[in-house]
Amino acid sequence: MSLADIELLVIALISVLGLVGLIVLKPRLHPLVALLLVSVAVGLATSMPLNKLASAISGGAGKTLGAVGLVVALGAMLGKLLAESGVTTRIADAIVSRSSYRMLPWAMAGVAFIIGIPMFFEVGLVVLLPLIFGVARKLETGRQGSGSAYVYVAVPVIAALAAMHGMVPPHPGPLTAIATLKTSVGATMIYGFVAAIPAIILGGPLYAAFIAPRMKARPDDAMIHQYVPHDGEGGEDAGLDAGKSQAAKSATRPGAEGSANVGTSGTGEGVGVGVGVGVLCALLPALLMLFHAVAEVLLDKTSGLLHIAAFVGNPVVAMLLGLLFAMVMLRSGDPDSVRKSLSASVKPISNVLLIIAGGGAFQQVLTDAHVGDAIVHMSHQLAVSPLVLGWLISMLLSVSTGSATVGIVGAAGLLAPLAVSGEAINQPLLALSIGCGSLFFNYANHAGFWLVKESFGMTMGEATQTISVVQSIVSLVGLGMVLILNLLPPLA
Repeated sequence: MSLADIELLVIALISVLGLVGLIVLKPRLHPLVALLLVSVAVGLATSMPLNKLASAISGGAGKTLGAVGLVVALGAMLGKLLAESGVTTRIADAIVSRSSYRMLPWAMAGVAFIIGIPMFFEVGLVVLLPLIFGVARKLETGRQGSGSAYVYVAVPVIAALAAMHGMVPPHPGPLTAIATLKTSVGATMIYGFVAAIPAIILGGPLYAAFIAPRMKARPDDAMIHQYVPHDGEGGEDAGLDAGKSQAAKSATRPGAEGSANVGTSGTGEGVGVGVGVGVLCALLPALLMLFHAVAEVLLDKTSGLLHIAAFVGNPVVAMLLGLLFAMVMLRSGDPDSVRKSLSASVKPISNVLLIIAGGGAFQQVLTDAHVGDAIVHMSHQLAVSPLVLGWLISMLLSVSTGSATVGIVGAAGLLAPLAVSGEAINQPLLALSIGCGSLFFNYANHAGFWLVKESFGMTMGEATQTISVVQSIVSLVGLGMVLILNLLPPLA
């Protein structure tokens, strides 16, 4: 390492600490403003020409937003249609209705696994609150099990939604890492599914069976009665029906940022749509991307079918086709109501898109200042695996700033030059490790923490034992799976 490399690494460290300070401490700036200010500071500190600095900021923001923004917006629209058509509740009811007490956490994890593919963590949780409350109330009135029935039912949902949000495209975090590292969507998705399953099992049903008997958390009666009858009867079906029109109310609770795109869940427009069709609507974009990944492995590079698979498996095209398919199959209502519904779905995600754009600007400035090259040189002298390094950087940024998105875009931006340096690095696994790091210890500066705490009437300690510990388990198991998968031949 040269003296110039050391200077660049010091600037990078100071910029990350400054970013954290601007967001966490006074004046508590919005992450977009903080990212842009830090980008300018890095450019000035590295003596970057002013015209080049301005181009790097605007170009980096536009490039990253162009690669991610359309997919995130289309995903929000698809999630809106699934919620408002009632498909979400029908899928959940079909999976849960035949489950025993011991199998309920596994069934709830299965529901959240499916629902979590197209939906943000906060949105998926709000959509599933009617089911969680209905099932937990049934357990409570039937005096089944010990401890908190609500924790027993909710923990598997939290684990599954978190794992899908941090590990599997087309969620914005993994997709941003993929775009920044210029790696394969299909391979990252396959790795993400493989890593997510053991993470969900350990952080969901198994941890729920351990922690629920030791907790007494219970929502207040007013909150419960939003989703279940006042006499406590009717089981999960009643809970689902009573909660359909109420799911969006929780979006206004403290910390429920990004949840408002649920709208009034379960309006009934999709009456008559089967569970199978609903599952296909939720999974179609993922299936198209997986089709591309499989085609890349099995088909010759000159195959016409491979070109078709590459087109329909492109994240933007896959999400668009999935949305159009859902609009047709779910019979979502008259054109005016559908247009208004889709417009409303995009508004709550604007904050995420702005942070992604700011992260792209930060990444481009770091790249143009050759900070990444210094990190490459440093990695040659350290025994730390790039996969572990990506997890650590993403984890530290996410924990300190309260934004998983900031953690991902910061880590991906810093390690992008390392990913293309010619070293034998499995880039899809690097993207996955960064996504896993962003999930670690979701605490009081994260919106999801407050959504869980307030929805279930928990104390700070109880919320920490649920969402914070659950996401830490998911994050660590995900990292372990990344390191195991790295021992195998790469997919691409």
